[in-house]
Amino acid sequence: MMRLTKPTLFTNIPVTCEERDLPGNLFNQLMKDDPSTVKGAETLMLGEMLTLPQNFGNIFLGETFSSYISVHNDSNQVVKDILVKADLQTSSQRLNLSASSAAVAELKPDCCIDDVIHHEVKEIGTHILVCAVSYTTQTGEKMYFRKFFKFQVLKPLDVKTKFYNAESDLSSVTDEVFLEAQIQNITTSPMFMEKVSLEPSMMYNVAELNTVDTAGESESTFGARTYLQPMDTRQYLYCLKPKQEFAEKAGVIKGVTVIGKLDIVWKTNLGERGRLQTSQLQRMAPGYGDVRLSLETIPDTVNLEEPFDITCKITNCSSERTMDLVLEMCNTNSIHWCGVSGRQLGKLHPSSSLHLALTLLSSVQGLQSVSGLRLTDTFLKRTYEYDDIAQVCVVSSEIKQS
Repeated sequence: MMRLTKPTLFTNIPVTCEERDLPGNLFNQLMKDDPSTVKGAETLMLGEMLTLPQNFGNIFLGETFSSYISVHNDSNQVVKDILVKADLQTSSQRLNLSASSAAVAELKPDCCIDDVIHHEVKEIGTHILVCAVSYTTQTGEKMYFRKFFKFQVLKPLDVKTKFYNAESDLSSVTDEVFLEAQIQNITTSPMFMEKVSLEPSMMYNVAELNTVDTAGESESTFGARTYLQPMDTRQYLYCLKPKQEFAEKAGVIKGVTVIGKLDIVWKTNLGERGRLQTSQLQRMAPGYGDVRLSLETIPDTVNLEEPFDITCKITNCSSERTMDLVLEMCNTNSIHWCGVSGRQLGKLHPSSSLHLALTLLSSVQGLQSVSGLRLTDTFLKRTYEYDDIAQVCVVSSEIKQS
């Protein structure tokens, strides 16, 4: 049995010295005469020749394991009904890798049966390739023997993910989620990152934030050559937005939700390809309680002591209970609400929402926090307080006009 892998570039160890040293120009001339060195760059360790693998090498998760199996008849007799079977034993399962299950009628002396097997490695840890051969001698005796080849499958990448929840209060789409994926090359050789994408779940649309527009063309933020050196880490960023049918239903995106899975494709030595898919990524959606208040519109800058309007969205996050809400507006040291406090908003059915236009003004310049809204559910006699809803920059009217 022999593992089939790509050859590697031959490397040599340059030995040189200055001309005034005792060997003179001997070492330099030997390197120039060496057929494995690059002409004009003899001191480089990298050569122009390829070498066949000298050992089994490392096998990484996501790569394709290929092996050449040869059964040779060393005797001087013809054997019959030869059956070659190749199984791969992992920690969790046993897989049959044989291309054919049919027996070969006969095998003459000094002849062989060859087979090439392929398997995409999907588990890390110890793997055992079991090659079993059964045949019948000329006397009719049935013979059987097995050989075992043990190897380890290593982890090529270390993938870490972080979620950032962002409420897009000033957008028509809410509950944006930013996913940061940190991918580290933990092998001993460079990788060419062919593709790193996020396959979203049915609830989300995804936008990749790993490119920039330059002169009308999209370029990767990592440059034209996306190589990942050993132990280097690269960060990928994605923005997920709930689809319209889910965003409009309050309470649907609550608790633990499935975001999607990462699909990573890379190439290593001479184009050997590897691919990994993570399990379904999950995030804990932020809890808003029974009632959620968010801002739909608010100006960035307002004049001092001049009224300005904001639009609020009030959502009943409960899936079972109808609420009867009363709105109270409490002034702060800088924010003063305009209108009637304690007014009835009416009944709000489960998973429904209403829009509310409010007017207020600020008596203090600078960056001021909008606070002081209170919602009371008259059915349960429960009050919900909303402070630091948003911030607004308050300037003098003379500064704004100038």
